[in-house]
Amino acid sequence: YYAGWTDKIHGKTIPIDGPFMCYTRHEPIGVCGQIIPWNYPMAMAGWKFGPALACGNTIVMKPAEQTPLSVLHICSLAIEAGFPPGVINVVPGYGPTAGAAIARHPDIDKITFTGSTEVGKIIMAAAGDSNLKKVTLELGGKSPHIIFDDADIDEAVEIAHEGLFANHGQNCCAGSRVYVQDTIYDEFVTKSAKLASERTVGDPFSDVQQGPQIDQEQFDKIMGLIKSGIEQGANLKCGGKRFGTQGYFIEPTVFCDVKDDMRIAREEIFGPVMQILKFSTIDEIIERANDTQYGLAAGVHTTNMKKALHVANHIRAGSVWINTYDYVTEHTPFGGYKMSGIGRELGEYALEHYTEIKTVTIALDSQDAK
Repeated sequence: YYAGWTDKIHGKTIPIDGPFMCYTRHEPIGVCGQIIPWNYPMAMAGWKFGPALACGNTIVMKPAEQTPLSVLHICSLAIEAGFPPGVINVVPGYGPTAGAAIARHPDIDKITFTGSTEVGKIIMAAAGDSNLKKVTLELGGKSPHIIFDDADIDEAVEIAHEGLFANHGQNCCAGSRVYVQDTIYDEFVTKSAKLASERTVGDPFSDVQQGPQIDQEQFDKIMGLIKSGIEQGANLKCGGKRFGTQGYFIEPTVFCDVKDDMRIAREEIFGPVMQILKFSTIDEIIERANDTQYGLAAGVHTTNMKKALHVANHIRAGSVWINTYDYVTEHTPFGGYKMSGIGRELGEYALEHYTEIKTVTIALDSQDAK
C-alpha cells in the first residue's frame, strides 16, 4: 500500500500577493526511532516501516523484548530484497535501556511508539528533554462497545465477543466496556457468558481459540483486576480463574452488573475479561462512554443509522465502528483522542507524520531571477 504512495507525496504551489512564486516541499524528516509492542509484532512493524520508508526516511526500530524475533526475520527479508545498508536498523533490548536511548538520542529526528499510556508519557518527556524530536504515540484504550435494543442481538453478541476476546484480549482497542440497553441486558449477558464459556483455551499451535497471555507480569495484572472486580461487587458470570496448572492461561471471563467507577470499568486490562454494563438512554450512554481518560475506539450496534451516526459524532474516539468492530485496514487512519495518543497510523494520514514541510518563495521581479 505505501509503495503506491512513494510518487504521490508532494507539496503545493500557493498563490500569494505581489510578484512572487511560492511552493512547498515535503522532505523526509530523517532518522526515525520506532518502538513497537509485543501483541502484534509483525503487523506493528509494517505499520511503522511503511509510511516512514515511503517518505524517504531511515529507521531505528526497537521491538518489544518479549517478541524480537519477528522483526529480526523481517530485516533478513529486507536484506534479501535489496534495501541498502543503514536504511532499516533494529536494536533489540529493554525499554529502560535501548528504548530510552532511542527516545533521548540527539541524532534521531522523530520517535513513534505504540504501547501503554504510562510509557508513552515517559517517551514524550524524553523527547522534550533532548532535541524536541517529533513524537507520534498510539497508546492504551478502554473502548466502549454500545448495543442498542433494536440491534440484531445474536450478531451483536458475536461481534462484541470477538471485539474483546480476539488475540486473548491483548488489543489496545478491545471493546472492553460493553454497554447494553436495559431492555435486552439480561438476554445479552446470558448469551455472552455462554459464548465465552465455550471458547477453547490451550496450546496456540493446536486447534484452539485462545492461547496464553504474554508473560507472568501480564498474567498477574489480569488476575489482580479480576479479583478487584469480584471484591468491588461485579457479578462474575463465567471464568475468572487460571486455566490449567501451568503457563499463563486465563479462562475467558465475563462480568455483569458492572458500575462505571469499578477498576475493571476504568483500567485497561489487556486480557480476556469482558465487562457488561447497563444503560437506558442515548444521552446517558454518550456521557458515560466519554467518561474515560482514553479515546482510542468505540463500537455501536443499532438498525437505526440516524441514531448510530449521532452516537458516532459525539463519541470522543479515533475510530468508531457501526455494526462491526475492529475492522482496520491499511487505508484507514487509526489513533486516539485524549490519553490514547497523538497522531495517526495507517492510511494517507500517517504520511503527515513522516515529512517536514518546507516553504520556498521566489521574487519573480529580481534581477537575479531573470
